[in-house]
Amino acid sequence: MGDTTLSRIRTRLDELGIVLPPPMDTSKLPFDLTRIEGDRVLLSGHVPFDSDGRLLQPLGKVGAEVTQEEAARAARHVALGLMASLEQALGDLDRVRGWLRLFGMVNVAPDFVATTPVINGASEVILEVFGPEVGRHTRSAIGVAALPFGVPVEIEAEVVIR
Repeated sequence: MGDTTLSRIRTRLDELGIVLPPPMDTSKLPFDLTRIEGDRVLLSGHVPFDSDGRLLQPLGKVGAEVTQEEAARAARHVALGLMASLEQALGDLDRVRGWLRLFGMVNVAPDFVATTPVINGASEVILEVFGPEVGRHTRSAIGVAALPFGVPVEIEAEVVIR
């Protein structure tokens, strides 16, 4: 039998009561969710899924059908999806040496401008799970006219690994 010791990050997720969603199935898509180049991992745009792998509700524009708080919760779920994709690609989240960048897109109603607090939902859970030394990152948070499936948030990322 192999080593059954949980990784540091897996242990932290358990302590926080966080369940990662299943990684998104991209077998029918013309791109990969993750691309490893040397010590960098690029993560394609992820959308929010719940722990059962279904699109997180509600769907729609932030500032209209979706509240700022619901969108921040969606951003948190997107970050968990990014972690699930990383774990699938790397085998162990402890290989993440640093979160470098998040690019957050918010599906906004015409007058909604609070994109930063929405994407904070992702940044905060990354810092909560990985701690400030590994989890601190650069970031953009922009408003867009539409996102796939009508989701309120989509986020892509880049990390550096060991």
